[in-house]
Amino acid sequence: MPRSKSCLLSSCVPMGTAALPIEKHFVPPAALPSWPASVSDGGFAKGSIDLGGLEVRQITKFSKVWSTMQGGEDGVGATFCKPSPVPAGFSALGHYAQPNNRPLFGHVLVARDTSGTGALLAAPVDYTLIWSSPDGAGHFWLPKAPEGYKAVGAVVTATSDKPSPDEVRCVRADFTDACETEKPELSSDKDGFRAATLRPAVRGIDARGVHAGTFLAQSSATPVSASTFGCLKNNSASYTSSMPDLSQVNSLLAAYAPHVFLHPKEAYLPSSVTWFFESGALLHQKGSQTATPVAADGSNLPRGGGNDGGYWLDLPAADNNQREDVKKGDLPSAKVYVQAKPMLGGTVTDLAVWIFYPLNGAARAQVGFLTIPLGEIGEHVGDWEHVTLRVSNFSGELLRVYLSQHSAGTWVEASQLEYLDGFGWNRPVAYASRHGHAMYPKAGLVLQGDSRLGVGIRNDCARGSRLDTGGAERWEVVSAEYLGVKEPAWLGFERGWGPREVYNIGRVINSVARILPRSMRERLAKLVEKVFVGDGPTGPKMHGNWRNDEREAR
Repeated sequence: MPRSKSCLLSSCVPMGTAALPIEKHFVPPAALPSWPASVSDGGFAKGSIDLGGLEVRQITKFSKVWSTMQGGEDGVGATFCKPSPVPAGFSALGHYAQPNNRPLFGHVLVARDTSGTGALLAAPVDYTLIWSSPDGAGHFWLPKAPEGYKAVGAVVTATSDKPSPDEVRCVRADFTDACETEKPELSSDKDGFRAATLRPAVRGIDARGVHAGTFLAQSSATPVSASTFGCLKNNSASYTSSMPDLSQVNSLLAAYAPHVFLHPKEAYLPSSVTWFFESGALLHQKGSQTATPVAADGSNLPRGGGNDGGYWLDLPAADNNQREDVKKGDLPSAKVYVQAKPMLGGTVTDLAVWIFYPLNGAARAQVGFLTIPLGEIGEHVGDWEHVTLRVSNFSGELLRVYLSQHSAGTWVEASQLEYLDGFGWNRPVAYASRHGHAMYPKAGLVLQGDSRLGVGIRNDCARGSRLDTGGAERWEVVSAEYLGVKEPAWLGFERGWGPREVYNIGRVINSVARILPRSMRERLAKLVEKVFVGDGPTGPKMHGNWRNDEREAR
């Protein structure tokens, strides 16, 4: 069938009978709200950020340079663009790359030197050709930085002529930080070509690396490494000056707080921490035969000490009928607990939205077409899961959402999220899996394990009850160090929110899956041993993402 052409990316792109998603810019369901003015005259959503003499702005409009319909995510190729237009006085630092399987949605930073020295930016002294496309329409270049400077991203041209020295600027080395590749946008084993987004190698509350939105290109002939490039670095003495104040944090939550759907057959619902404590939660101490009721505000919980096994929480006593009721949770009381923190050198705000469940239910496995309940394996008292909203401090725009999935999780771009029509405008949807409460962006079944062999732990997601985390009565900002927010007493409890569970995995597997061949039972047992370690879950502050970036599933 003949291919048509479309010019939605400022340059004609060959098309088939259906337009590729990248041919349209992602437009959120609703316009961005007007953020309240900062009480301290802060720089949140002002459009530019000062990195200590280097002013940067976020560019979201692009001119397409080259695209391919092969490779990339879903096998539909990728597109490479340059920021356009670049504001007067600013310079591009590199070009932009994105897979074709999603609407155009991303940014690169442009910069200008406001230090008064004029020495923070410099033109490349030359360019090295990394790779040329077989059609001769795409050429990828490595800017060669002057001594004492670093290139921040690759450059793409439509001809074989070297780019102009004015195409991009290199950045003085002390305004750059180490970077790494985040994800491949396009790769070809045949041509030995690879393009991948760059990001800061160190990411955390105190880290200064800034995500510039640029990419690395390499080929078998020119094997460029991430160390050749540098991410930007925020050298400002007040690197949190563009962070939202508390009123703006609350406005961001009103705009983006997620709708969380629970499975229709979910037996173990979330609750507030206060409801859990008031319903008879007990504090146990190692070596003591007497448990202590927990105060409603958690003020009698020991603080600090790490997860040393000296204390742990549990449900009401086994002979108390209330124990079974507490396991079920209490959706009407449920709240989410929010940590606001600077990330990527203070250029984005991460809002970690934590949800508490009194009980994590038992797991179910799938082997081929069989669903196998795993007895009590996977069941434990106290379950914390979270959704993290990453917001641009340039504009207040929602960039992406992290969904926690047991011990790791995944980032999902805002353009790939589901939104609930008529409820909450730009507030995304997340699905909590049955019993395990892991978060996913879509309804359906996700197998944790080797899905190719049809062996895994089931994560079933569907629309049942909805936890609407919007509304000031549904969220509580429990931590924002840069604002000096006073944390509740229970947040400092670093021990287990449930006792350590010991599972006789081999015995259970042999009992519940005795109809399976021995080799299949052994494979299932190894998977279960890997997934269920048995430690009692700890509270939000003991998770690695409390001070660092989110842990991504591999």
